[in-house]
Amino acid sequence: MKPFMDEHFLLQNDTAIRLYHDYAATMPIIDYHCHLDPREIAENKRFSNLTQAWLYGDHYKWRAMRTNGIEEKYVTGGEGVGDYDRFLAWTRTVPATVGNPLYHWSHLELRRLFGVDDIIQESNARAIWDQTKVRFDGDGFSVRELINKNNVIVICTTDDPADSLEHHDFIGRDKTIDTKVLPSFRPDKALNLRSETFLPWLKRLETSIGSDIADYDGLLKALESRIAYFHERGCRISDHALDEVPYALATHSEAAAIFAKALSGQSVSKEEENKYKTLTLLQLGRWYAERDWAMQLHIHARRNNNGRMFAKLGPDTGFDSIGDGRLADAIVGLLNAWDREGALPRTILYSLNPNDNDILASIIGSFQGDGIPGKIQLGSAWWFNDTKDGMIAQMTSLANMGLLSRFVGMLTDSRSFLSFTRHEYFRRILCNMLGEWVERGEAPNDPGWLGGIVQDIGYRNAERYFRFNGEGSGKRNDGG
Repeated sequence: MKPFMDEHFLLQNDTAIRLYHDYAATMPIIDYHCHLDPREIAENKRFSNLTQAWLYGDHYKWRAMRTNGIEEKYVTGGEGVGDYDRFLAWTRTVPATVGNPLYHWSHLELRRLFGVDDIIQESNARAIWDQTKVRFDGDGFSVRELINKNNVIVICTTDDPADSLEHHDFIGRDKTIDTKVLPSFRPDKALNLRSETFLPWLKRLETSIGSDIADYDGLLKALESRIAYFHERGCRISDHALDEVPYALATHSEAAAIFAKALSGQSVSKEEENKYKTLTLLQLGRWYAERDWAMQLHIHARRNNNGRMFAKLGPDTGFDSIGDGRLADAIVGLLNAWDREGALPRTILYSLNPNDNDILASIIGSFQGDGIPGKIQLGSAWWFNDTKDGMIAQMTSLANMGLLSRFVGMLTDSRSFLSFTRHEYFRRILCNMLGEWVERGEAPNDPGWLGGIVQDIGYRNAERYFRFNGEGSGKRNDGG
């Protein structure tokens, strides 16, 4: 029987152990997609206790707590409920999460960041609280120190075109932080004409550019100016949430007429919105290609399922799920349209639906080229799929149909500064997967070669692919 989560955790053979400890363990982290708040990095926020760092804003844990029968006031906070009360409710839930990655993640975070090896349960909640509280009371757990402790050299936040990026500017001028904190361009609100957020968002964009937007051409001009603004501040990645992938070709005049309807407050049909989205998305892709950006397309999330709780708590509170809309025809249509014009940017395709892995893995092979290794990527298993099985499934599809060795690896997609240990979780799973191939005689026992692949997937492929800083992305040793 193996000890629980010892130094060889998830490493089931000698090859995997060697690959992880000799090649993977010391690599720095490029977290190229997350939802961390740049304000908190700029202000070097400090947490007072583990609940603030662990439970505030973490909808993964909130879902588990609700499923365990915890009252909502202990999940998202309520009158008369203190931080320790919420922590106690979480320790009551952790034992029930066995089999869920939350069980491993929670213990990894305690061990790596706080040096606490206890098994998390209600009976030792006070001991864990007191041990970690000492750390929070000291000088070592500001958000920047957590970033440094995890050896993170690049963080890409998720930013709206209307955002000022003032906090990125501040971080960029601050010589005391080694980590690059860069914006990512996320123009979802510009595409979602039917959303009640569209017109208020348009006002924000007008404020950002300092002029009114009277028509579709004005919107495009504004978006292009914001892309230039983001580019000047180090942005090299865009990101789109395509819960349903649009592909309905339209003329410029059609899109302009549809935009005019939305601007005047008239109702826009789903078909009209898809036409507008398609034309606008294609233009955005051209601009990304011109600036040598990478484009991320996150597909098939089903958001805000519970109307009652959405009205009470808003979005991103744990009431989303996997979607199953159309995929192949629409994605091929978009990629083919860009490719015909020579305007296909480096692109990462993620689907929240694991049934899409093979579909996307086969599609990306149709659009590789331009001398760029892995130009079109099958994105990392994310959200509901960043489980052990989900990561293995995604990498297996990529290995079966493409080149796993060119994969740009893991991201956290997280709002928590404690989540960087998910990169360790991923790297251990990757090393074990390769080690199993060796043990079965499916790959040669050449640790130097395989170790190079591990370091490529864990770090170097992302460094080369995203081109954040010319030849390199940071100042620290890459571990090999």
